Amino acid sequence: MRLFLNTFLSLENLSLLSLETAIAGAWVGLIICIAWVVSSFTNSEPEIIRKIVHIGTGNVIVIAWWLDIPAFVGIYASILASIITLLSYKFPILPGINSVGRHSWGTFFYAVSIGVLVAVFWHLHQPQYAVLGIMIMTWGDGLAALIGKRFGKHKYIIFGAGKSWEGSLTVTLISYLICATLLLLTQGNIWQTWIVSLIVACIATILETFSYLGIDNLTVPIGSAVSAYILMELLS
Repeated sequence: MRLFLNTFLSLENLSLLSLETAIAGAWVGLIICIAWVVSSFTNSEPEIIRKIVHIGTGNVIVIAWWLDIPAFVGIYASILASIITLLSYKFPILPGINSVGRHSWGTFFYAVSIGVLVAVFWHLHQPQYAVLGIMIMTWGDGLAALIGKRFGKHKYIIFGAGKSWEGSLTVTLISYLICATLLLLTQGNIWQTWIVSLIVACIATILETFSYLGIDNLTVPIGSAVSAYILMELLS
């Protein structure tokens, strides 16, 4: 009887995990379909298509947090995405991967950062910090590129990468809003929430300016998440 019960519970947990994984996978599939439709039936620039995928797929980390998907699922997905991305630099699996007029490892770094953050902060039972880092990368960097490209009038160059003050200000603002919202939800309305959010926003902005070969897709999410975690631990 006990063996039957354990088997039943194991199958039930497996079914639940399959459903949760399917929901996350369906979201990613939906974003890819949207990007394909926009690419096929509009005259949108390649950068717009990339940012649809960049911003859309990054939100899967919120779904993983909400559904409490186990860390190994996120880690395996990150490894698979990293392998596909690497192959795409050699073969036309993802033709738009280098369609922004420069060679970049950003997509690969993006996949790696998700796996690293899930592995670390799911293990620490502090998944909100992984979500914080990825969401800052997703929305802060994503919107900064779009706003900087459209409205950026005041340019500057860091290690050969063109930036704009308008885009950098966008990173700061979005990073602060994301950090403050997540800390407010998980830590409460305490003074550390607002101070840490401001510091993390500044750190994210500085890291985003150094985007040689797309390294900011690794440094911004990991740097933001680790900074927020350490600061909250030190100040609490």
